[in-house]
Amino acid sequence: MLTVKELNSFYGKSHILHGVDMYVGEGEIVSLLGRNGVGRSTTIKSIMGQVDCTGSIKFKDRELCGKPAYVISREGLGYVPENRDIFPAITVKQNLLLGMKSGIVNERWTMDDMFDMFPQLRDRSEAPAGVLSGGEQQMLTLCRTLMGDPDLVMIDEPTEGLAPKIVEQMAVLFEEIKKRGISIVLVEQKLTIALRISTRVYVMGHGQIVFEGTPSQLSENESVRKEWLEVTG
Repeated sequence: MLTVKELNSFYGKSHILHGVDMYVGEGEIVSLLGRNGVGRSTTIKSIMGQVDCTGSIKFKDRELCGKPAYVISREGLGYVPENRDIFPAITVKQNLLLGMKSGIVNERWTMDDMFDMFPQLRDRSEAPAGVLSGGEQQMLTLCRTLMGDPDLVMIDEPTEGLAPKIVEQMAVLFEEIKKRGISIVLVEQKLTIALRISTRVYVMGHGQIVFEGTPSQLSENESVRKEWLEVTG
């Protein structure tokens, strides 16, 4: 579904990604793992057209590299940023409505689906989004993206700073997204969550892919975990 080859990305003169190759199949959950600053967020921002890049980014056999974000979104990619980017002055319900794409019928997700998965949002549907807690804002951002009916959704650090109960709700939602045939690229710090729900994982270091495999293969590879994932004192 998504194939990335020789992806090089830049912030001005700073060369961040160095020949990243990865692919995501239909209905897969693929996690991008690694320490902070290794290029995980830059990878999905590049795919979404938010960072200058070279190489090839093909989604359903269409080349996306160099296209603007609004065109990429129309092709069926969704993006949930780490900073959430809700509209604080309008209601929760209005934020969800803004996620819908004009002229596109969403056959997979309804607003009731969002409220059934996250009853907290139903209870506060008429409240300004700015009064939500951090966890509720994360729920809202993810649900708003799903209202646009993407075929693949890229999610950046969705569980950072959230209470364990909400983290578990997120994990359940990721499984539901997968059941509905939607692929996920997940940038995640919590290794336990990533290994539990992922089909495959990539580990990044210094702007490159340093490991690709299944969660069980990563669990068995102590050298990769020590060198690229674990925090040493």
